[in-house]
Amino acid sequence: MASEKDKKEKSAKAPAKSAAKSAPKSGKSAPRAKVAEGPGAVSEGRPTGPAERPRLATYYDTTVRPQLMQKFEYTSVMQAPRLTKIVLNMGVGDAVTDQKLIDAAMNELGQITGQRPAVRRAKKAISNFKLRAGLPVGCCVTLRGARMYEFYDRLINVALPRIRDFRGINSRSFDGRGNYSLGLTEQIIFPEINYDKVAKVRGMDVTIVTTARTDEEGRELLKLMNMPFRPR
Repeated sequence: MASEKDKKEKSAKAPAKSAAKSAPKSGKSAPRAKVAEGPGAVSEGRPTGPAERPRLATYYDTTVRPQLMQKFEYTSVMQAPRLTKIVLNMGVGDAVTDQKLIDAAMNELGQITGQRPAVRRAKKAISNFKLRAGLPVGCCVTLRGARMYEFYDRLINVALPRIRDFRGINSRSFDGRGNYSLGLTEQIIFPEINYDKVAKVRGMDVTIVTTARTDEEGRELLKLMNMPFRPR
């Protein structure tokens, strides 16, 4: 017969074996924790959106869209035109001779938009311009969502008023489908750019893409969004 000492040792080893069976084996990852949701949620390994919604996005929902529906007599809120994206293009033609200039242009455009630009390359070779196919000739950024509204806010309230002798922008630069294009001659109008570190003043094209079907609807949308159009 087993002594009382042996029985106590066996009873002490039993819980340890059951705990070892319930523990995950080595080499297998533990179950993934539930990811927090919401605009201000913090989750591991996944970027989160802005903590607050851009003020122009809220302004569009509360003020601009009701006025558009009243003026054009829309039957659904989905018919009201809205901003879909803003595209910025910066040409760097002198990068053909010096490839470092494209890096400076991408850095400046990234500071303005808060997003890494994409490099645009030549599609075909042109001997008169000493251009070969595949060489970088510019960069561009496409903004959507919160970054689009934040850039639009800085554009109309901060950057455009800093243009010398600014009296408004042309209200006829639409493409016939409600999309508006604007040309800027200097990137230094944006406060994010340090003028002392600018090697060369460059311009850029800003295209505001909307869901408007006509130029009249697109013009009214941007006008209600406080775009500083020049009086006709």
